Amino acid sequence: MGVAKGLPYTFSVVADELARVQAMIEQELSDCSEPVSGLVRHIGAGRGKMIRPALVLLSGLSCGGITEEHVRAAAIVEMIHNATLLHDDVVDEGTSRRGVPTLNRLCGNESAVLLGDFLLSKVLRLCVGLDGRMAKMIASAAARTCEGELRQIAQRGNWQISESEYIGIIAEKTAALFGAACGLGAMLAGASEPQMQILSDYGRNTGIAFQITDDLLDLTGDRNKTGKSVGSDLDKGKLTLPMIHLLDTAGVKAGKTLHANRRQRAKLLTCLRNNGCLAYAQNRAQEFAQRAIAALGGIGENAGREALIETARFVVRRTA
Repeated sequence: MGVAKGLPYTFSVVADELARVQAMIEQELSDCSEPVSGLVRHIGAGRGKMIRPALVLLSGLSCGGITEEHVRAAAIVEMIHNATLLHDDVVDEGTSRRGVPTLNRLCGNESAVLLGDFLLSKVLRLCVGLDGRMAKMIASAAARTCEGELRQIAQRGNWQISESEYIGIIAEKTAALFGAACGLGAMLAGASEPQMQILSDYGRNTGIAFQITDDLLDLTGDRNKTGKSVGSDLDKGKLTLPMIHLLDTAGVKAGKTLHANRRQRAKLLTCLRNNGCLAYAQNRAQEFAQRAIAALGGIGENAGREALIETARFVVRRTA
């Protein structure tokens, strides 16, 4: 079986297992009645890149092999991610995701929030009987993801936020689940504690690189390619790395320009580009991707490791 349309080519070595992950998710969500089943079908129409479940599988492959438990863990991780997206779209008032209208836009915030909660209830059912360490890792990652989102909301409108504070936020809201996905994959393959730490570190750094790139695409992306609303971060008072770098390096005058042009995308991009802020953020994303790749030096050469390396490269060069 080939890689499904829209998925990174690096996932080809786990394409069959990813299909089984998707089938498991669909099975878990199949026992609901209308109108819930209609809402489930809507979010299924906007299937994502499957990066997080692929990381579970590739990490397992890099440490020995993939089991049926890897498929279940990967399904759990993807369902947690999809639940957070439903909630994020409500918080951010998103109107488009993965090329389709968001659920909150079509059916209202109440339906979007409750469907996210419904997905999490299905996650709880899948977690029944899991090994204690595995369950703790999943619960910790979910909690850290929520904590990171709450920290970001608390920093809205803070024009003094530092780069280190920003990195700390995205290390929780995004990278925690990436790290847990890799750690789970290694654990289920019977990896040693050092190997589990290596894969967790890889996932964390890849997750940070992913989020910096995502924030860049919110500024520079083409909505037709990204499949979601763009330009929303600054509208919501969320300063991301390009803006933070501008304020750090260009001073008060640039800050006034940024504030005055925050709703005029072309002028904002010109200001950020002329001050080297877009290039700076891109370079920082590449630095974290390189850290992720360097971490894999402690893993023997195999197809899983090579695919993980290519995945770290993919997350910083994507356009969607």
